[in-house]
Amino acid sequence: MTSETPRDESAEQPEQPATEGAPAAPADAESAQAAESEEGDEMTELKTHLAERTADLQRLQAEYVNYKRRVERDRDVVRETAVASTLSALLPVLDDIDRARDHGELGGGFKAVAESLERVVATLGLERFGKPGEEFDPRIHEALMHDYADDVDTVTAQTILQVGYRVGERILRPARVAVVEPAPVDAPVTPQQSEAGDAETERDAADDTEE
Repeated sequence: MTSETPRDESAEQPEQPATEGAPAAPADAESAQAAESEEGDEMTELKTHLAERTADLQRLQAEYVNYKRRVERDRDVVRETAVASTLSALLPVLDDIDRARDHGELGGGFKAVAESLERVVATLGLERFGKPGEEFDPRIHEALMHDYADDVDTVTAQTILQVGYRVGERILRPARVAVVEPAPVDAPVTPQQSEAGDAETERDAADDTEE
């Protein structure tokens, strides 16, 4: 009866697979880090592009707003210039109406037409200015006559020879006025003039005594 040789069971057992949770191999860790770094670079690049496009959009919006303001300002200037030019051409007609009113010749249908015209130009912003007694202002007054007076303290528009007109801040025609200013005071006597006067007085007194 022969004896059987015991088998080495450890040699015949199959190789067991790696269990879950085992540490990754060094090559896998480097690949993961490289992928994360690439994703970070892409995100940074996207943020940079987004910031650039946002800045471009804001610049375009600011340029559009400035352009719109410039167009509106130019349109207002053109309108004001056209209105001022038209009203300036009507000033002689308004002067004729004033003269007719002063002479009592403004009546009937002509009066209605004149008043209608005055209302229309008023709605367009035309204003009259110039009143007797107001202080002379060379920016809105044109002095045609000059005189002195004792009852004023400053240069004054005493008489309005022709009213002025303006539209807003634009002067279409200055008010033409006659101005008066305080009467000039006598020049002060200097010491030399005083001594000369005293000497002349003494000579006159001596002459009277001799006579």
